[in-house]
Parts: sequence; structure tokens; C-alpha cells
Amino acid sequence: MKLKQIVFSKRIFRVLWALLLAVLTMGTSLSSNVAAQSTLDKLSFVKKIKLAKAGDIEAQLAVAADYELGRNNARKNLLKAARWYRKAAKQGDAQGQFKLGRILHTGGRGIKKSPQLAVPLYESAAKQGNANAQYWLGMSYQHGDGIKADEKKAIIWYEKAATQGLAAAQNNLGLMYLNGKYVTRDLSKAFSLFSKAAEKGDPWAMNNLGGLYEMGWGTNADRSKAKTFYQKAAEKGNESAQRNLERLNS
Repeated sequence: MKLKQIVFSKRIFRVLWALLLAVLTMGTSLSSNVAAQSTLDKLSFVKKIKLAKAGDIEAQLAVAADYELGRNNARKNLLKAARWYRKAAKQGDAQGQFKLGRILHTGGRGIKKSPQLAVPLYESAAKQGNANAQYWLGMSYQHGDGIKADEKKAIIWYEKAATQGLAAAQNNLGLMYLNGKYVTRDLSKAFSLFSKAAEKGDPWAMNNLGGLYEMGWGTNADRSKAKTFYQKAAEKGNESAQRNLERLNS
């Protein structure tokens, strides 16, 4: 989910607050686009296909991942990937449901984009405890993407994913606590969540943590630490953090 980025600069508090909310950014779950590693990865693609056709869920997921990424002698084919994820999903597998949901949500060659079809798949997988599905269900509720917007439900699902340690969910939940919309504003909680996500290497959380250190929100103001986190995020390609770093160094 791309959001507008606005440079974070020091002015009067009201302006600072508006700018901070613009600079503190939401990330996306990187792991959602990386196929799960399977114990079958050492098998040839042909052998995996045979197991998959026999109904083996792990093999179906492995075959789908091979088609999705174009690896292990499988030519990249999103439609075939979706078909194999669907077979696993129909057997109630949470990962299959989640992965099929992502493909339907984003669309691709041979597949029409349909967030409306993705959401029920996220929900089914999320209820089984799949952290990535919980995160994307939260994103869907927050932005009204494929379902009626409901930030209270978004918070519920972000919390579930964040509790499981998913960095993107921790970052987005941190922003919810920072904003104080549909949840009691808690800068200390926001700081804690950004810190946890930053420790996992999430560049958005690093940038956001830098913003809190710069302002002294939820922690003591520390310009040096702010620069450190902006730098770390910038090194990971976060453009907002790069601008923040340049601003502090000017």
C-alpha cells in the first residue's frame, strides 16, 4: 500500500504532528511475497508434481511456489501457481488460502485483480493463526480494500499478527497508537512496537522510530539516535528516511 510521503520538519507542534503522521509510514509484509520453504524442495519438480496430484498439501504448496517464482525448472506461471494454491486452500490449508488470496488481490497475467475474493481467503487463514493473513486482513479493513473499511477490526487483526512478531503489523499497529484513532493514543506503546519491528530490520519502523527519537515522543529526545535510525532505514532504500537524514544533517 503506497502512501504519500511528506518531509518531516520542525515547526509549531500542530504542524509537526501533521507532518509526523505523514512521514511515519506503513510498510508491507515482505514475507507475504516470498514462497514458504518446503521440506520437498530437494525433490525434483516432476516428483513434486506427482505428490501434489496425489493430494499432498505440502507438495501442492511447493509446486505452486515453484510456478509463482519460476524456480526449480518450473517456468513462471501465475495462473498455474494459483491453481495449485487453490487445491491446498480447498483442503483447508491456511498457507494455501493466504497465498491464493495474495495472487487474487494483486492480479497478474491471466488473473483478474479481485480484492473482494481475496478477503475471505485472508479471513479463513487468519482465523487459523496465519500471521501474514492476519496482517493483510487488517490492511484490507483499514483501507476498505475489498471490504467495508473498519479500523477497529483492522486493529484487532494487526494486534494478532504483531503478537506473533510480524514486523509490518507491529509497525502499522504502532502508527495506530500514535494516531490515537479508534484506540487510546499511547506514544510509549507506539515506541515499543516500532522498536520491535526495527529490531527485525523493518525499514519503515526504523524511519518511524527515528521520528519519535527526533521529537522525544514516547522516549527522550535524542537527535543522534534519530539520525542512526534514519541512516539504517535509508541504507535499506527507504526514501523518506533518506530525506529525514538529509534534513537533520543540513
